[in-house]
Amino acid sequence: MSQIESSWKFAEELVTESGPLAEARQHSLEVGVEPVSPAVGAQLAVVAAASGAKNIIEIGTGVGVSGLWLLHGAPRATLTSIDREVDHQQAARDAYLGAGVPVNRFRLITGRASEVLPRMNENSYDIVFVDADPGSVIEYVEHGLRLARPGGLVLVAHALWHGSVSNPARRDATTTQFRTLLTEVSTSPAVISSLSTAGDGLLQLVKL
Repeated sequence: MSQIESSWKFAEELVTESGPLAEARQHSLEVGVEPVSPAVGAQLAVVAAASGAKNIIEIGTGVGVSGLWLLHGAPRATLTSIDREVDHQQAARDAYLGAGVPVNRFRLITGRASEVLPRMNENSYDIVFVDADPGSVIEYVEHGLRLARPGGLVLVAHALWHGSVSNPARRDATTTQFRTLLTEVSTSPAVISSLSTAGDGLLQLVKL
Protein backbone atom coordinates (compact mmCIF):
# COMPACT_ATOMS: atom_id res chain seq x y z
CA MET A 1 0.00 0.00 0.00
CA SER A 2 1.40 3.40 -1.00
CA GLN A 3 1.60 6.32 1.43
CA ILE A 4 -1.26 8.05 -0.40
CA GLU A 5 -3.47 4.95 -0.15
CA SER A 6 -2.52 4.63 3.52
CA SER A 7 -3.58 8.24 4.08
CA TRP A 8 -6.93 7.64 2.36
CA LYS A 9 -7.52 4.57 4.51
CA PHE A 10 -6.60 6.51 7.65
CA ALA A 11 -9.03 9.33 6.74
CA GLU A 12 -11.87 6.85 6.26
CA GLU A 13 -11.20 4.96 9.47
CA LEU A 14 -10.89 8.19 11.47
CA VAL A 15 -14.61 8.85 11.03
CA THR A 16 -16.93 7.45 13.70
CA GLU A 17 -20.53 6.99 12.56
CA SER A 18 -23.50 6.99 14.92
CA GLY A 19 -25.55 3.85 15.43
CA PRO A 20 -28.30 4.90 12.99
CA LEU A 21 -25.72 5.85 10.37
CA ALA A 22 -23.85 2.57 10.78
CA GLU A 23 -27.13 0.67 10.45
CA ALA A 24 -28.11 2.63 7.33
CA ARG A 25 -24.68 1.96 5.79
CA GLN A 26 -24.98 -1.76 6.48
CA HIS A 27 -28.48 -1.86 5.00
CA SER A 28 -27.27 0.06 1.96
CA LEU A 29 -24.54 -2.49 1.31
CA GLU A 30 -26.98 -5.37 1.81
CA VAL A 31 -29.38 -4.05 -0.84
CA GLY A 32 -26.59 -3.21 -3.28
CA VAL A 33 -26.71 0.58 -3.07
CA GLU A 34 -23.26 2.14 -2.84
CA PRO A 35 -23.34 4.76 -0.06
CA VAL A 36 -20.97 7.68 0.25
CA SER A 37 -17.89 6.70 2.22
CA PRO A 38 -17.54 7.79 5.85
CA ALA A 39 -14.97 10.45 4.92
CA VAL A 40 -17.25 11.87 2.23
CA GLY A 41 -20.18 11.78 4.63
CA ALA A 42 -18.19 13.72 7.21
CA GLN A 43 -17.24 16.22 4.53
CA LEU A 44 -20.91 16.67 3.61
CA ALA A 45 -21.69 17.39 7.26
CA VAL A 46 -18.89 19.94 7.51
CA VAL A 47 -20.00 21.73 4.33
CA ALA A 48 -23.62 21.74 5.49
CA ALA A 49 -22.61 23.12 8.88
CA ALA A 50 -20.25 25.75 7.49
CA SER A 51 -22.83 27.00 4.99
CA GLY A 52 -25.58 27.23 7.60
CA ALA A 53 -27.83 25.35 5.18
CA LYS A 54 -31.57 25.61 5.71
CA ASN A 55 -32.86 24.05 2.47
CA ILE A 56 -31.17 21.01 0.96
CA ILE A 57 -32.20 18.94 -2.03
CA GLU A 58 -30.74 15.52 -2.71
CA ILE A 59 -30.83 13.76 -6.07
CA GLY A 60 -30.61 10.09 -5.18
CA THR A 61 -31.89 9.09 -1.73
CA GLY A 62 -30.28 5.69 -1.46
CA VAL A 63 -31.34 4.34 1.91
CA GLY A 64 -30.51 7.51 3.80
CA VAL A 65 -26.76 7.52 4.50
CA SER A 66 -25.97 10.82 2.77
CA GLY A 67 -29.19 12.39 4.03
CA LEU A 68 -28.29 11.56 7.62
CA TRP A 69 -24.86 13.13 7.21
CA LEU A 70 -26.31 16.29 5.66
CA LEU A 71 -28.94 16.63 8.39
CA HIS A 72 -26.29 15.99 11.03
CA GLY A 73 -24.33 18.98 9.75
CA ALA A 74 -27.39 21.18 9.30
CA PRO A 75 -29.66 20.54 12.31
CA ARG A 76 -32.14 23.22 11.26
CA ALA A 77 -32.33 22.27 7.59
CA THR A 78 -35.16 20.68 5.64
CA LEU A 79 -34.09 17.91 3.27
CA THR A 80 -35.93 17.16 0.04
CA SER A 81 -34.78 13.87 -1.47
CA ILE A 82 -35.66 12.42 -4.87
CA ASP A 83 -35.42 8.77 -5.86
CA ARG A 84 -37.39 6.44 -8.08
CA GLU A 85 -37.07 3.43 -5.74
CA VAL A 86 -39.97 3.33 -3.27
CA ASP A 87 -38.37 0.64 -1.11
CA HIS A 88 -35.16 2.64 -0.77
CA GLN A 89 -37.06 5.74 0.26
CA GLN A 90 -39.01 3.81 2.87
CA ALA A 91 -35.71 2.54 4.27
CA ALA A 92 -34.39 6.11 4.31
CA ARG A 93 -37.51 7.29 6.11
CA ASP A 94 -37.01 4.60 8.75
CA ALA A 95 -33.35 5.61 9.08
CA TYR A 96 -34.21 9.28 9.57
CA LEU A 97 -36.86 8.51 12.17
CA GLY A 98 -34.53 6.07 13.90
CA ALA A 99 -31.95 8.84 14.16
CA GLY A 100 -34.52 11.14 15.77
CA VAL A 101 -35.06 13.37 12.74
CA PRO A 102 -38.54 14.94 12.95
CA VAL A 103 -40.92 14.19 10.07
CA ASN A 104 -41.16 17.88 9.19
CA ARG A 105 -37.44 18.03 8.44
CA PHE A 106 -37.51 15.75 5.40
CA ARG A 107 -39.61 15.32 2.29
CA LEU A 108 -39.24 12.23 0.08
CA ILE A 109 -40.32 12.51 -3.55
CA THR A 110 -40.65 9.27 -5.50
CA GLY A 111 -40.00 9.65 -9.21
CA ARG A 112 -37.38 9.99 -11.91
CA ALA A 113 -35.11 12.94 -11.21
CA SER A 114 -35.25 14.02 -14.85
CA GLU A 115 -39.02 14.44 -14.49
CA VAL A 116 -39.10 15.89 -10.97
CA LEU A 117 -36.26 18.42 -11.13
CA PRO A 118 -37.80 20.69 -13.80
CA ARG A 119 -40.73 21.26 -11.43
CA MET A 120 -38.57 22.40 -8.51
CA ASN A 121 -38.13 26.11 -7.77
CA GLU A 122 -34.94 27.73 -8.99
CA ASN A 123 -32.59 29.68 -6.71
CA SER A 124 -34.22 28.01 -3.69
CA TYR A 125 -31.64 25.67 -2.15
CA ASP A 126 -28.51 26.18 -0.10
CA ILE A 127 -27.15 22.76 -1.07
CA VAL A 128 -27.90 20.46 -3.99
CA PHE A 129 -26.38 17.01 -3.53
CA VAL A 130 -26.08 14.76 -6.58
CA ASP A 131 -25.68 11.01 -6.14
CA ALA A 132 -27.89 9.34 -8.73
CA ASP A 133 -27.70 7.85 -12.23
CA PRO A 134 -24.07 8.57 -13.19
CA GLY A 135 -24.95 8.57 -16.87
CA SER A 136 -27.02 11.71 -16.26
CA VAL A 137 -24.58 13.53 -13.99
CA ILE A 138 -24.09 16.51 -16.31
CA GLU A 139 -27.86 16.97 -16.66
CA TYR A 140 -28.29 16.76 -12.88
CA VAL A 141 -25.54 19.30 -12.23
CA GLU A 142 -27.16 21.69 -14.72
CA HIS A 143 -30.43 21.33 -12.81
CA GLY A 144 -28.52 21.70 -9.54
CA LEU A 145 -27.01 25.00 -10.59
CA ARG A 146 -30.46 26.25 -11.52
CA LEU A 147 -31.93 25.18 -8.17
CA ALA A 148 -29.09 26.48 -5.99
CA ARG A 149 -29.31 30.02 -4.73
CA PRO A 150 -26.45 32.42 -5.56
CA GLY A 151 -23.70 31.46 -3.15
CA GLY A 152 -25.24 28.02 -2.76
CA LEU A 153 -23.45 24.73 -3.29
CA VAL A 154 -23.76 21.82 -5.70
CA LEU A 155 -22.00 18.70 -4.41
CA VAL A 156 -21.40 15.67 -6.63
CA ALA A 157 -20.54 12.25 -5.22
CA HIS A 158 -18.36 9.66 -7.00
CA ALA A 159 -16.71 12.39 -9.05
CA LEU A 160 -13.62 10.23 -9.60
CA TRP A 161 -15.81 7.28 -10.61
CA HIS A 162 -13.92 4.41 -9.00
CA GLY A 163 -10.55 5.79 -10.06
CA SER A 164 -11.43 5.76 -13.76
CA VAL A 165 -11.52 9.52 -14.36
CA SER A 166 -7.78 9.96 -13.87
CA ASN A 167 -6.97 7.11 -16.27
CA PRO A 168 -6.89 8.47 -19.85
CA ALA A 169 -7.26 4.94 -21.20
CA ARG A 170 -10.75 4.71 -19.71
CA ARG A 171 -13.23 6.11 -22.22
CA ASP A 172 -16.52 4.48 -21.30
CA ALA A 173 -19.57 6.72 -21.31
CA THR A 174 -19.82 7.24 -17.54
CA THR A 175 -16.13 8.01 -17.07
CA THR A 176 -16.26 10.41 -20.01
CA GLN A 177 -19.28 12.19 -18.48
CA PHE A 178 -17.49 12.79 -15.19
CA ARG A 179 -14.26 13.80 -16.92
CA THR A 180 -16.13 16.27 -19.14
CA LEU A 181 -17.97 17.69 -16.14
CA LEU A 182 -14.78 18.20 -14.15
CA THR A 183 -13.02 19.84 -17.08
CA GLU A 184 -15.91 22.20 -17.81
CA VAL A 185 -16.48 23.40 -14.25
CA SER A 186 -12.75 23.94 -13.67
CA THR A 187 -12.80 26.83 -16.15
CA SER A 188 -16.40 28.00 -15.80
CA PRO A 189 -16.90 31.64 -14.72
CA ALA A 190 -20.27 30.66 -13.22
CA VAL A 191 -18.83 28.62 -10.34
CA ILE A 192 -15.93 28.18 -7.96
CA SER A 193 -14.99 24.50 -7.98
CA SER A 194 -12.95 22.11 -5.90
CA LEU A 195 -12.41 18.36 -6.24
CA SER A 196 -11.86 16.41 -3.04
CA THR A 197 -10.22 12.98 -3.33
CA ALA A 198 -12.00 11.69 -0.22
CA GLY A 199 -13.72 8.37 -0.84
CA ASP A 200 -14.64 8.11 -4.51
CA GLY A 201 -14.27 11.86 -5.00
CA LEU A 202 -16.52 14.78 -4.09
CA LEU A 203 -16.92 17.67 -6.51
CA GLN A 204 -17.85 20.91 -4.76
CA LEU A 205 -19.26 23.87 -6.66
CA VAL A 206 -20.23 27.30 -5.36
CA LYS A 207 -22.72 29.10 -7.60
CA LEU A 208 -21.65 32.67 -8.33
